[in-house]
Amino acid sequence: MKSFIIKAAALSALALASTPALAEPVAGAAGAVAAGASLGKGLAVLGGGVAILGAGIGIGLIGKGATESMARQPEIAGKIQTAGIILAVFIEGATLFAVAAGFLAA
Repeated sequence: MKSFIIKAAALSALALASTPALAEPVAGAAGAVAAGASLGKGLAVLGGGVAILGAGIGIGLIGKGATESMARQPEIAGKIQTAGIILAVFIEGATLFAVAAGFLAA
């Protein structure tokens, strides 16, 4: 997990560093505004990726817990499965709003 966090941080730093460099050069104050807008779009995309990553981890933990619970008490597996699906839907909905807000903010 530690190596994953280090790789994610390095990738984030690379994305942030390359965004202004890839912006179209414009002289004067307009150039600073264009670079800031480009950086904002990069951060919005990065935020959307983090939201999706968090949702994936959350749904994975729900699946893990539901599977363990069904293995311990198979007689209520249907109720556990229904609750797990409902929780996954809530996480997906929150992720959709986070990604949409990130893209609309840029």
